[in-house]
Amino acid sequence: MTTDKDRAATSGPTSEGTTSDVPGDAELARSLDGDFRSEHITVNGLRLHHVAGGSGRPLILLPGFPQTWWEFRKVMPALAAAGRRVIAVDLPGMGGSDKPATGYDKKTIAKVIHDFARALGHDQVDVAGHDIGSIVAFSLAVNHPELVRKVALLDVVHPDESMYQIRMLPTPGFPFHPWWFAFNQVPDLPEKLLAGRTRHLVDWMFDSFLVDRDAVDDFDRAVFAQRLDSPEAIFGAKAYYATFGQDIEDLKTYGKVTAPVLGLVSNLGDGLFAAQMQATLPGQATDVKVVVVPEAGHYFLEEAPRFVVDQFTHFFD
Repeated sequence: MTTDKDRAATSGPTSEGTTSDVPGDAELARSLDGDFRSEHITVNGLRLHHVAGGSGRPLILLPGFPQTWWEFRKVMPALAAAGRRVIAVDLPGMGGSDKPATGYDKKTIAKVIHDFARALGHDQVDVAGHDIGSIVAFSLAVNHPELVRKVALLDVVHPDESMYQIRMLPTPGFPFHPWWFAFNQVPDLPEKLLAGRTRHLVDWMFDSFLVDRDAVDDFDRAVFAQRLDSPEAIFGAKAYYATFGQDIEDLKTYGKVTAPVLGLVSNLGDGLFAAQMQATLPGQATDVKVVVVPEAGHYFLEEAPRFVVDQFTHFFD
């Protein structure tokens, strides 16, 4: 196990595709209220970036697409102040973590996070994941029940065979068209199309799935776009989608999650996300509570941070 602090400043694309200065992760961590620090740790040959602060029972936070640990910036200080050791980690392929060529199925990634927690000295942790991070959190809980005390799944459930029924073209009036699911299956092309242009993708995702678009401002979008703006990072992001087929097959071998599960879900798509989670989770876990986040979109960590903190505090305590 090795650790080192990340202090490098970086730069990234603006919405016009030019380059502007964006702070490094160490500076971003220091900008949060509380004593948060940006560090790396090498686990199973992978150098993983994480930002941690506070003391108490550990809570590991797993981000989603197209974001990094920075998506938890609005909830981390309050969770730490409430008596938590808060650890937001960039998954492999994401942000400041290594970007391997293989190993993006969620069962493999869950093993990495299991070993990450162990390397930090934790025998048992609470876990919360959003979007892709939610799928990893589920896989972690079902494959490593001895590690996970409680788990919160934010807005996304584990892929199952119903994913194969998603229409390629949107049906008139159908509120949800996840074109990027298919786009990220294509070999090589996303890296060529997006490199130097990731701000356009980042803006589209937030503008399409936020109720309040200002909840993720220009600075935050620049941070996310910069972290995504390399062929390796684009490959890592898309690889989480390209391995959905393996995830679906793995799900068939799983039993139920025995740890208590909190499902936090937006009401996007005229309730499509909420209905899916309410229908799915009770069959995948033994102790489930699903809560709809009011008046917020998919990125509700940014839109409704106080609501999320309150739900986490009640659930995890």
